[in-house]
Amino acid sequence: MSGFSRRLYALVRQIPPGQVATYGQLALLLGNPRMSRAVGTALSACRDDSVPCHRVVSRLGGLSNAFAPFGRESHRLLLELEAVPFTPEGYVDLSRCLWPGPA
Repeated sequence: MSGFSRRLYALVRQIPPGQVATYGQLALLLGNPRMSRAVGTALSACRDDSVPCHRVVSRLGGLSNAFAPFGRESHRLLLELEAVPFTPEGYVDLSRCLWPGPA
């Protein structure tokens, strides 16, 4: 595992249930706001159940179609189990649950 992935996974583990972060937000916190795609790639490769990858969404609150095993439906279900709010259009309501970052 790369140092980038190790630092990313440690950061994602800090996102509490009921809150989400965006790919870009995590890239910025890791020191490079232009690496949001690398964040997504590293999370899609993660097989460690201790990393709550489902708590990461797009900058608009969109869900990942690549989320295993059933795409957006799985992603949404995991977030709903944590009482993450959604808009009527099906996006995560970032105004109500965006993680402010590490304390």
